[in-house]
Amino acid sequence: MKNDNALISITLPDESVRTFNGPVTVMDIAESIGAGLAKNTLAGEVNGQLFDSCDPITTDARVRIITPNESEGRAIIRHSCAHLLGQAVKQLFPDVKMVIGPVIEHGFYYDIWSERPFTTADLETIETRMRALIAANYTVEKQVLPRDEVIEVFKNRQEDYKVQLVEDMPDVASMALYYHQEYIDMCRGPHVPNTRFLPHFKLTKTSGAYWRGDSDKEQLQRIYGTAWSSKKELRAHLTMLEEAEKRDHRRLGKALDLFHFADEAPGAVFWHAKGWTLFQQLIEYMRRQQQSEGYEEVNTPDLMDRSLWETSGHWQNYRDQMYTQDTPDGRTLALKPMSCPGSVLMYGHGLKSYRDLPIRMAEFGKVHRYEPSGSLHGLLRVRHFTQDDAHIYCTLAQMQEECVRVIKLVLLIYRDFGFDNVKVKLSTRPDNRIGDDATWDVLEAALISSLQSESLAYQLNEGEGAFYGPKLEFTLSDSIGREWQCGTLQVDMNLPKRFDLEYVDEQGERQVPVMLHRALFGSLERFTGILIENYAGKLPVWLSPVQVAVLAISDKSNDYAQSLCQSFRQAGFRVEADCSKEKIGHKIRQYTLRKTPFMAIVGAREAETGMVSLRHLNGDSLGDFSLDAVIAYLNQAATPPDKSPRLNETAPVSCE
Repeated sequence: MKNDNALISITLPDESVRTFNGPVTVMDIAESIGAGLAKNTLAGEVNGQLFDSCDPITTDARVRIITPNESEGRAIIRHSCAHLLGQAVKQLFPDVKMVIGPVIEHGFYYDIWSERPFTTADLETIETRMRALIAANYTVEKQVLPRDEVIEVFKNRQEDYKVQLVEDMPDVASMALYYHQEYIDMCRGPHVPNTRFLPHFKLTKTSGAYWRGDSDKEQLQRIYGTAWSSKKELRAHLTMLEEAEKRDHRRLGKALDLFHFADEAPGAVFWHAKGWTLFQQLIEYMRRQQQSEGYEEVNTPDLMDRSLWETSGHWQNYRDQMYTQDTPDGRTLALKPMSCPGSVLMYGHGLKSYRDLPIRMAEFGKVHRYEPSGSLHGLLRVRHFTQDDAHIYCTLAQMQEECVRVIKLVLLIYRDFGFDNVKVKLSTRPDNRIGDDATWDVLEAALISSLQSESLAYQLNEGEGAFYGPKLEFTLSDSIGREWQCGTLQVDMNLPKRFDLEYVDEQGERQVPVMLHRALFGSLERFTGILIENYAGKLPVWLSPVQVAVLAISDKSNDYAQSLCQSFRQAGFRVEADCSKEKIGHKIRQYTLRKTPFMAIVGAREAETGMVSLRHLNGDSLGDFSLDAVIAYLNQAATPPDKSPRLNETAPVSCE
């Protein structure tokens, strides 16, 4: 028989131990430590599991109190704000039906069935009601009920979607319900104990969504919000959102005449001349880097037989994202969603010796992946894109050295683009994988050893690797603090086995090579979008589609302006001339809006003396130059970073 008065020992993070008579809650523990901590307690971590502050602890346990300033605390606040949003919406629009409201990065959303879309005015009304509910300072209550009773609760409330969600979980015996006054929602929790923790929020936008993410199912309305633990954090985030809006690459792409999208080719980019120039500069930069590292550039077909993708395992794991076509001769062809199998066929063309290895095979491959239309987002999420793919074939003994070379190269490249803060994530074996555990042990150990050899910290993402091998992911922080996952490195001994790849070793025996998959920019389209936003359109001179604009002050200087423009072209610069009848102030403003790095202002005086008055995009007048001097100045300013003397090249990039 259970003894409710049995002593329970609670070990705190500082290893101190507190003893309680009978069951104790997280809040009881916080109150025993101090009133200040109790006031800030949201929940607790009990033996590694999250508990509500009111949940009973019935056995000895290790306990950590969770407060609003911790990452778990912010997540709890955001989840509770989603429930608060549900309460406000149901009070204002009783006929809507609530669906699901998860936490996302920096905030939350709630999917809602409604006969009409929510408007901006509706958001303001909902937000006002949420603030009134917060001011009521009410307690959020929790009740755990058997599954059948939970179904009855939501049937009685005519919440059809909630009923479906519960019915889809037949193996769950009981569920937690959270009560925000008259509003009831189900959740695993935990949630805040009181609405006083929720004032620092803002509803941000609405969009459409589909029930269960299926476009064949009914349309829902999605309301997004952000929530933080303090007014300062909220204000900083909203400022960042305002800045991000100004930097939106879609808006800048239009303003700078870089690219556009069209309904006739959803998810594919129409590159304008200026945008294509930028795109090609990235390719040429990466090509130079790869050549210096001993890569050979190849090109493989876009369309290949289904059997190839079945052998690789992509057909079984990626089929829904592939574009396929059945041909009259009974074959099924697929546009490649990645370049790996084509690279494998390239390696397999002719027997290789150990003396040939490592083989570093690079390709700027066009790939095609079906993405739901609702997920398409400018250059950042497309269906047709270019990867700076490369595959390295090496011996087992060479594997770690090749991993280190890739890691060094990717960090050097990011530093060249101004990304000095890079986070590294190690993703290990997923449940759905090919190959035996012994092979996965070797591959994961190689990545870990490579990171340790470079003294790089990393975050462990257990179970998030590719189906054929573990991987590293490199995440950049941009100039306003946003994070972007870009490069990847994967190690693989499974695809080479599936495709019977071999090399002849020193003893004349045939061995299976190790295959490294790596992309450093990742998607060039996406990396271009990131750069546009990171630099707010003011690209480095070497990347700018137009590096210098020659602006004639009057008709009398037009001939000199055209001559100067030709001299700049011959010197290798990308240049435009404006000899229109517009006033010089208007011309300067136009090229400032176009983010042109330099403007050469020429009038009658410059035409007579053969000089150039140079102006910077930021408005600074750089002075008068002779033609040779201005070319020398621009040459220095426009030199790509890989062609410039590298300062502190051995200094480590900050990795978290």
